[in-house]
Amino acid sequence: MRKRILFGLTGFFILASGLSIWLGAYNIGATSEHWPITTELLEIVRERSILARSKDIVKPDTLLPGYLTKGARNYAAMCAQCHLSPGTKPTELHRGLYPQPPVFHEGGHETHNPGANFWVIKNGIKLTGMPAWGKVHSDEEIWGLVAFIDRLPNMTADEYQQATASDGDPSSAHHSGTEKQH
Repeated sequence: MRKRILFGLTGFFILASGLSIWLGAYNIGATSEHWPITTELLEIVRERSILARSKDIVKPDTLLPGYLTKGARNYAAMCAQCHLSPGTKPTELHRGLYPQPPVFHEGGHETHNPGANFWVIKNGIKLTGMPAWGKVHSDEEIWGLVAFIDRLPNMTADEYQQATASDGDPSSAHHSGTEKQH
């Protein structure tokens, strides 16, 4: 008898879920927050996925000269619109994204180790607006971003401006020329 009830409830749940999906009952618009259970499940899936894929990534012992500088400039060009920077107000892009991207200079991203941050920057995260920078940037450039992001929570607005100042070379402000070939 219990098996029939369990089977019936499972069937009803699957049918109700399928009907709900088919009818478009779940609002996927970025102006509507997820249901709490959806948020919880997505966060578990995201964190477990990042952990599983980054557990063997080891941060290089040393970064070559210039990595941090390139990381700072790449951050200013590619990341600051969403993840913001010290001394700036939220941008339209940041405010329009759901889920909201982490604001690195405020801290809170420390739950990820450098290997996990590297993996996220390289591979992106589906359905969040986080691009896969590894398609167009070398591992060395991504490690430069990781190193710079690690320093952001302790950085003042003036220090940020100094770190990201262009040296007059327009190509250095976004990309150092090591784009991957497809």
